[in-house]
Amino acid sequence: MQAFYGFKDGSGDWFVIIDTDKCDGCGKCVAVCPANVLEVDNNEYDPLSEEIVAKVREAERKKVRYSCAGCHPGYGEGTPPCVVACEAGAISHSEGWKLMYGR
Repeated sequence: MQAFYGFKDGSGDWFVIIDTDKCDGCGKCVAVCPANVLEVDNNEYDPLSEEIVAKVREAERKKVRYSCAGCHPGYGEGTPPCVVACEAGAISHSEGWKLMYGR
């Protein structure tokens, strides 16, 4: 299942997307996140599971556009460190950063 953490407004879609089926809960994304946006915890989308997965901290969900902006060099160019660190390929960011700045 893909979990979308963030928001959509008139300027675009601002989401950190975590594929909970791919995430193995290793925490490498948490270690490289300079804005401390991510954490590893129980899978909130499957409360009966004891599976540990990455997710966006509750306090960061309405402001990922701003919290994650520093990881989008040139306002949308480059790959955020959490995406690079995720060997399972479970993390992505929505296209809002690229679309907003025409990249």
